[in-house]
Amino acid sequence: MFSHMMVGSDDIEKSKAFYDATFVALGGKPGIVDPKGRLVYIHNGGIFLVTKPIDGEPCTHGNGMTIGLAMESPEQADAWHAAGAAAGGKPIEDPPGWREGGGQRMYLAYLRDPDGNKLCALHRG
Repeated sequence: MFSHMMVGSDDIEKSKAFYDATFVALGGKPGIVDPKGRLVYIHNGGIFLVTKPIDGEPCTHGNGMTIGLAMESPEQADAWHAAGAAAGGKPIEDPPGWREGGGQRMYLAYLRDPDGNKLCALHRG
């Protein structure tokens, strides 16, 4: 159903430092900058992009929106969370850990990127 995810940023260099750190913590590679100045990350068949808004207005984050990233293990989620927090992300919600509800057990870790986009590392138990 999904082909890619894209978020806006007012500071591509700051976003590159943040997303390079988080994707490298998952075993990915640093992002490349395409000819339009967008950051492009390709990992495990997924594509994630970061761009300045094309309308020239300041970027905004989606209130109520969360981008979920699949993790292979709780340890990978912790590494992602630590790398993101060290690279300018803001830890939010409860600390990383197991949550249960609706008959599911999940390990979750939440961050906001430097522009306020909400990200969630999720490993299903």
